[in-house]
Amino acid sequence: MDHQLWLIALGLVLGALGTLIGAGGGFILVPVLLILYPNESPETVTSISLAVVFINALSGSAAYARLGRIDYKSGWLLALATVPGAIAGALTTDYIPRQTFNGIFGVIMILAAAYLLFHQGGKRNPIEARRKRHTSRTVIDRDGTNHTFSYDLRLGMVLSVFVGYASSLLGIGGGIIHVPVLVRVLNFPVHIATATSHFILVIMALAGTIVHIANGSFSSSSVYHTILLGIGVLFGAQVGAWLSCRVHGGWIIRSLAVALGLVGIRIIIMALKP
Repeated sequence: MDHQLWLIALGLVLGALGTLIGAGGGFILVPVLLILYPNESPETVTSISLAVVFINALSGSAAYARLGRIDYKSGWLLALATVPGAIAGALTTDYIPRQTFNGIFGVIMILAAAYLLFHQGGKRNPIEARRKRHTSRTVIDRDGTNHTFSYDLRLGMVLSVFVGYASSLLGIGGGIIHVPVLVRVLNFPVHIATATSHFILVIMALAGTIVHIANGSFSSSSVYHTILLGIGVLFGAQVGAWLSCRVHGGWIIRSLAVALGLVGIRIIIMALKP
């Protein structure tokens, strides 16, 4: 019973933090699963994580929809671009040995931590950003705040294919990659980026999860773990969306970056063991 409650509590934390930064929570869940279940295959770990990310993203998107922060037009286009990559990533996972998977994931975790810690980004120049080839978007949220921005849709579609592949391959959902891309490369306002990223995650994680189901990646135990974690993220996502209106995310991002780096080092050590 204690183990069940622990999984639900973990899901609650994943849902809250993942929704707060638009990352789905998979980048936290996968390393936890790698440490807790050292004998499980990468395919099993990623299938559990992607299914949980889907539940989290679905719940978080419902909350962000009520806040009026999702750019649906951009979200649909970028999400459709992630689907081929997500399918390819899900099909590739089964061919990667566990130690190799650990090594790849550990390195990516450390790189992501360094990026979040040291890359502060710069202020966008609205005049420079609005080029002829850019798509202009305006989103007015529930509070009446007008978010007007523009971005290169073609670049966004190309990048989304790679985000879909990497996220499905590693089971991390992709938000930890997509949010920085949306904000730093495509010029999205932070609040719109996190909400739209969650909407994209719904479609991307669903595509990867369906492939894993079709491949028979889910055992009875992994389904059991997914359900318990899913219960937690279902409610945690609502908490994360609520916190997004009240908490400045800077200190959370820095704390998560430190945690990512430490866990990444731990996973690489696991990968180097004979």
